[in-house]
Amino acid sequence: MSFTDRRVLAIGPGLAEACRAAFEGARLEVIGAEALPPGWPPGHEPELAVLDASADPVALAEAIALLAKLPFPPAAIMAGDHMPAGLMRALLRLPRADVVEAPFGPKDLAEAAMMLLKPVEIAAPAPHVQTGRCWTVTGAVGGAGATTLCVELAAALAERAQGKKRVCLIDLNLADGASAAYLGAAANMMLGRASQEPERIDAALLEVFASPAPGGFDLIAQARDPHGFEAVSAEAVLRVLDVACQVYDFVIVDAPRHRRSWTMDVMAGSDALLVVSELTVPALLAARSLVAEFEADLPEGPGPRIILNRLAKRVFGPAPSTSEAEKALGRKVDGGLTSDWEAAAASVNLGGPIRSHRPKSRIAKDVDDLVDRLLAAAPHPAHAPVRAA
Repeated sequence: MSFTDRRVLAIGPGLAEACRAAFEGARLEVIGAEALPPGWPPGHEPELAVLDASADPVALAEAIALLAKLPFPPAAIMAGDHMPAGLMRALLRLPRADVVEAPFGPKDLAEAAMMLLKPVEIAAPAPHVQTGRCWTVTGAVGGAGATTLCVELAAALAERAQGKKRVCLIDLNLADGASAAYLGAAANMMLGRASQEPERIDAALLEVFASPAPGGFDLIAQARDPHGFEAVSAEAVLRVLDVACQVYDFVIVDAPRHRRSWTMDVMAGSDALLVVSELTVPALLAARSLVAEFEADLPEGPGPRIILNRLAKRVFGPAPSTSEAEKALGRKVDGGLTSDWEAAAASVNLGGPIRSHRPKSRIAKDVDDLVDRLLAAAPHPAHAPVRAA
């Protein structure tokens, strides 16, 4: 391989002589690690960077970070001995990197560079068919029962699957999610750390995030953290959902009420969007407004469905009837859960879905009816934006 006219950057004056001998004919630039410019004009970025391991490690780490931020990061070689582990980890985050240990000569540098700069023919991957269906649930007001519905939906799907299909519940209430407490399961997701390198979120990491929950499904949830939302990037949230839809057959998302930078992408990427409301006037008015917002902001997204929670068994009472609720909402509701406080409280206290502790509860039957309707509906085509993200 010829290095003629290749743009080579030597970081550290101790490498100047070796690089001139190794890369004959290259356009060589020698610079100190602490004097690295913030960028290069388009088309003038280095193709190869050779770093002197004996330079100041802090300056080297900053130099590597700067190279990694370039639109097309160069191939990189770290040359020397006694290389700190932190520098090696930073170096290996670059797309193409290698290490040449001392003692070395121009030939060693040239051989390492040839391997890094060698063109690689990459076959176009076969299109991946994602079959996982994603249902997102959010509450119109606090305490409407969105988390309860998420747990029951996941449990109902897992019960039907009998181990033949995988189901997970992802709790995106990152500051005060209650699903782990409801289920007595571990909250293993560390989305704040994963946000530093969202591209590294894959099926293996998702398995680390997941914990088995009573009811036969997996829970992906984060420990309660008042700063949970601030520490997480939109890219990481969408990447988790993207991978989950590849790994699991059904993904239930417990979404926060208050909008985040990633909320609309999550909604648009769902096959079904459920808004849970209590049968009270303030909750119904909030549900009506929330649904109108979703329809305005997601004209091609899944049509939001309103689910009424805590429906009274009696005909007469202070709560509005379903027909009165529909008048307040200005639309038909898509389902309802009968009020069964004893069953719900027992399940929360024991840890697990209602159907596990009170299988004859009317809530379990109501959820089964809702699942039937959701399964009968075709997957929404608008799910592509989230999974592509």
